[in-house]
Amino acid sequence: MGLRLEKVVPWGRSFDEYRRMFALSDDDLDRRILDCAGGPAAFNAAMNRRGTPIVSCDPVYQFSAAEIARRIDETYPVIVRGVAEDRDRYVWGDIHSPEHLGEVRLAAMQQFLADFEQGLRERRYIAAELPNLPFNPGQFDLALCSHFLFSYSVPLSWDFHRAAIAQLCEIAREVRLFPLLDNHSGQTSIHLDPAIAYLQDGGYHVEICPVNYQFQQGGDRMLRITHP
Repeated sequence: MGLRLEKVVPWGRSFDEYRRMFALSDDDLDRRILDCAGGPAAFNAAMNRRGTPIVSCDPVYQFSAAEIARRIDETYPVIVRGVAEDRDRYVWGDIHSPEHLGEVRLAAMQQFLADFEQGLRERRYIAAELPNLPFNPGQFDLALCSHFLFSYSVPLSWDFHRAAIAQLCEIAREVRLFPLLDNHSGQTSIHLDPAIAYLQDGGYHVEICPVNYQFQQGGDRMLRITHP
């Protein structure tokens, strides 16, 4: 992995946001879960406290907690300012201001940082990146991936998306991807329709599901992929 820390923009979401983004039921939480491209989210830490540990993978896990914390300190105010400048692109409900968003995200990332070193030792955090993950076929019941696939439609090509989705479908019986929007344009990703066609041609069951979560305007749907 050639990732440089100065290229990382850490931004972590909470356990409650994960439940809503991916429409996770109580039964879902008891499954073997992979959080792919999880970054500094609080989901893994919260699941471990719940007694149902999961695995998260992300190339950022090659860095230490201190290095990630330092990068959070550097990028946090920049992100909050950017959201404030583009506030019309967001839905202000449960999160009612850019400053409140920053507080919610920072609290989630602090939970991650407090758990990270122990989680590394327990192999709950794995430094790995799509489309080449170090897991066995069918190792997980459910793979989750938020704010990565589809979100970066221009820098990440269709070939990358196809390989990444194929990898997730190989290692998990079910895959859920959220959101379906391109971060830059705010519109549905140009890779969504090709992904659906590719998966259906491969015999997978694919559905676009509404979820009880929306922060980006129009970002209230996930892609759910299940094996035949």
